[in-house]
Amino acid sequence: MQNLVSLNLSAADLTALDAALAGLEKILARGVALTPQQRRDLYKMGDKSEAFCRQALTLLANNPQVVPPSLSVAEAKADLAALDALRPRLDKLRQLTERAEDTELALGSDIMGAALEGYALLKVAGHGEALKSARRDLSARFAKQGKREAAALAE
Repeated sequence: MQNLVSLNLSAADLTALDAALAGLEKILARGVALTPQQRRDLYKMGDKSEAFCRQALTLLANNPQVVPPSLSVAEAKADLAALDALRPRLDKLRQLTERAEDTELALGSDIMGAALEGYALLKVAGHGEALKSARRDLSARFAKQGKREAAALAE
């Protein structure tokens, strides 16, 4: 039987996890939530654009006489500093999210493997009336699949 992961989260673990998530939510609530349309409409700053932006902001800061009052170089530089501070944390969040998703997938796979193995045992060993109706209920999982595919999954 497959057992990719064994994870026992204690009540203290869950409380600590929930507190950490609440702390992240509180801090990140100061950020922005964009609509899909807003995401499509915004300028995108890729690697080449980022180098351009950094150079342009440096030139503007060094030449304030060419900067109109409507362009806040200080605000743009503050945004750049915030971006630089956020990125390593965002990378860590992505790594943690990927690990959590992999763990979720592995747990689900372990559960599905055990259930399929148990179902196959019930089909072979469970000939009593009580198990017959339970097997019929379980077989509903495979009702919309072809007979060969369902048999392959159940074996």
